[in-house]
Amino acid sequence: SMLGQGGAGAPGSLLSSAGGGSSQQGAGLVAAALSMVQQQGGVGAVLEKLRAGGLAAEVDSWVGTGANLPVSADALQKALGGSSLAPLASQLGMQPGEVSGSLAKVLPELVNMITPQGALPDGADDVLAQGLSMLRSLGR
Repeated sequence: SMLGQGGAGAPGSLLSSAGGGSSQQGAGLVAAALSMVQQQGGVGAVLEKLRAGGLAAEVDSWVGTGANLPVSADALQKALGGSSLAPLASQLGMQPGEVSGSLAKVLPELVNMITPQGALPDGADDVLAQGLSMLRSLGR
């Protein structure tokens, strides 16, 4: 799905795709996804990890300007490694499987949002940091 209608970087549409339920939970999930990306060394590092894990076509579709290819929770968990999802799961009070399911929804949208020109911008991790502080302020 394209986030264009919400304006570039509108977190609302991302939250609705993430939360499904309450926007509070959605905000928590998106914030957790952003934290996970930061812990993994930033957007570029995570995308490389996913490419190396066999998700190159999917990642390229999220970065590119066309439609996002879907990714399964299992594929995401395999590519990222369960160990990177475990701390996230305990932080959210969820099972790692649930977290990878949510990430499978959030990550494509997130990458799509960060790469409106079809390439990862130099300041991608600044965008993440801004998004994170914005979500943290929402959560208070």
